[in-house]
Amino acid sequence: MQNRTVLISGASIAGPALAYWLDRSGFDVTVVERAPSLRPGGQAVDFKGDVHRTVLERMGIFDEIQRRRTGATDMVFVAADGREQARISGDFTGGDVEILRGDLAEILYRPTAQRCTYVFGDSISALRETGGGVEVEFEHGPDRRFDLVFGADGIRSRVRRLVFGPDEKFVRHRGYYYAIAGEPLAGERGDGPRRRVARAYSAPGLLAVHGGPKAQQMYMFASAELGFTDEAAKRRAVIERFAGLGGQVPAMLAELPECDEFYLDALAQVRMDTYVSGRVALVGDSGYGNALGGFGTGFAVIGAYVLAGELASAGGDHTVAFARYDRIMRGYTKLGGNSNPGRFLAPKTAYGLRLRNWFLGSRWFDLMDKYAADAKDDLELADYPLMRSGQV
Repeated sequence: MQNRTVLISGASIAGPALAYWLDRSGFDVTVVERAPSLRPGGQAVDFKGDVHRTVLERMGIFDEIQRRRTGATDMVFVAADGREQARISGDFTGGDVEILRGDLAEILYRPTAQRCTYVFGDSISALRETGGGVEVEFEHGPDRRFDLVFGADGIRSRVRRLVFGPDEKFVRHRGYYYAIAGEPLAGERGDGPRRRVARAYSAPGLLAVHGGPKAQQMYMFASAELGFTDEAAKRRAVIERFAGLGGQVPAMLAELPECDEFYLDALAQVRMDTYVSGRVALVGDSGYGNALGGFGTGFAVIGAYVLAGELASAGGDHTVAFARYDRIMRGYTKLGGNSNPGRFLAPKTAYGLRLRNWFLGSRWFDLMDKYAADAKDDLELADYPLMRSGQV
């Protein structure tokens, strides 16, 4: 087999999933991750449909995901006087099975931890492709040479910047920011199908949610791109923008400075004409991310499966495998479309808010839900027998 030594940048979802399949196919896998360890907690992610389930079952992790799933959470939009205005069912937001991102990362990491080499607390600083491989420089570790390199390092991918060009070429700001703060409320891990309710408070261009599965608090606000200097500035930005909302929002903002867990980022989408270049390929959000768009985690595990499967089927020949992976995944990821959760959840006008509330109670919302579910199953998943057997 050609190209046995491979480097994966990123150890969240796409990275460990790709490591699992490449190791099973006979590759020598190294994973480098900037963070000092796996990141626990984080927002909830979900899977939906037969294609997602099939890949998870072939990995042997579906039952564990079921055991550690979060319960369904309905999101209720509440008026200033406490009246319910609209509701999004947890069956829509949580898919067939929902799990905290950190729990999923741990499940994916566990079967590869002893068989693959994980390097935490480091990252790639430079890449140079030669005729027979890729010379890689690291921020802390010694230079190394690999046959192939994979970017699985998120929407702000360093591998993509080094190989394909700056973020401005590929990352589109969608006009909104979102923030999550605090661990999910007690009892939200592994409690199965129990139904919970999160309360959402709206104003034009603003959405604050208390008690959701992603975190104790979630915020979304319309804004042009901002230049934040530190985390304190990010927290202040949230407090300043939401200071006028009522309901539980004042209490949420009072607690926000004390929340240990806090994350704020732009709603952004990655748009690329190709996910491969020479001996480098992108998988997951680095190639086709769309923050909070509802497809990202599924795209990551499917992309990892297809990329590894095509490499196994091609005997490690990246020129054949990358072309097939690129064609398959560009067709599949188009199904995610241009969905912009900011415009849907936090419209910028009072009329938009009224339209959102009406839409959520209409049959058109049910049709949108069905389309999204069908889109996630719109892929003929190859079996890749060589990868299944683990002998290439």
